[in-house]
Amino acid sequence: MSAADGGRTARLPTRSEQAAGWRAPGQDAGWLNPIRERFLLRLLVRKELRVRYRGSALGMLWSYVKPAVQFVVFYIALGIFLQLSRDTPAYAVYLFSGIVVINLFGEVFGNATRSISGNAALVSKIYLPGELFPWASMIVALVHFLPQLLVLVVGALLFGWLPSLTAAVAFVLGIVILVVFTLGLGMLTAALNAAFRDVENFVDLIVMVATWLSPVLYRISMVQDAIGGTLWWWLYRLNPLTIVVELFHVAFWRYGPEVVEAAAHDPSLAAPGEPFGLWWAGMLIAVVTFVVGTVVFERSKRRFAQEL
Repeated sequence: MSAADGGRTARLPTRSEQAAGWRAPGQDAGWLNPIRERFLLRLLVRKELRVRYRGSALGMLWSYVKPAVQFVVFYIALGIFLQLSRDTPAYAVYLFSGIVVINLFGEVFGNATRSISGNAALVSKIYLPGELFPWASMIVALVHFLPQLLVLVVGALLFGWLPSLTAAVAFVLGIVILVVFTLGLGMLTAALNAAFRDVENFVDLIVMVATWLSPVLYRISMVQDAIGGTLWWWLYRLNPLTIVVELFHVAFWRYGPEVVEAAAHDPSLAAPGEPFGLWWAGMLIAVVTFVVGTVVFERSKRRFAQEL
């Protein structure tokens, strides 16, 4: 220790301290941080939930109110005015199956993008593993997703739907692809947004467009009739959101009694390649996106304090 620093020079842990789990300041486990720092991750999740509903009279009820209003508006405009419900049995279930996917995508993507810039006070003043912030945003989004999922399940049951192994597999595949893909995108844009705040506005545009570039409000057969056999058709089908929305349709809509009966006379109700379609392509794209997002985030995180 030197007199110039007042005897406060940081020392590296000894081998015995390293064996006991001590780490030098600023060292972390990279992409494994959310697993190794589970306690800190839980604290950040609790903080995000408290901040989200501070001063709110309805609190978690907003998780029901917002998607309910969104569903009613789309159902009236498209299902009744444009009469899409006439040609789509159990259209309410079909519509809400896609809405919950887009809502989860939008919340994870948007919140993860703002997770670093929105926590500038923490990032710039104390050391916390940067990966914890987008991961906490993802977990908070999943907490808000659960009430919507409950409403979807109840609605599907009212239309005669019954759980099955096919439905369970389609749901698990869909949620895994969606979370891995969106978290990867969120980590990539979070790193970029720390330096360029325009990124979060660009992300808002992507979320808005995503509602219309996936079969949420209309059937995929309509897209096939319009551009089937072209490169654009394959690009549309390889969109991970299209794959996830179709998996949710298989899980909650496709095998309901009304749809099964109608599909016997209308083959267009069956999605291409169902029951699981291009799930393998969606999983591959999701994993690649997650790896790219993690690498960019890892290389950028040591500059966050200066950029903020």
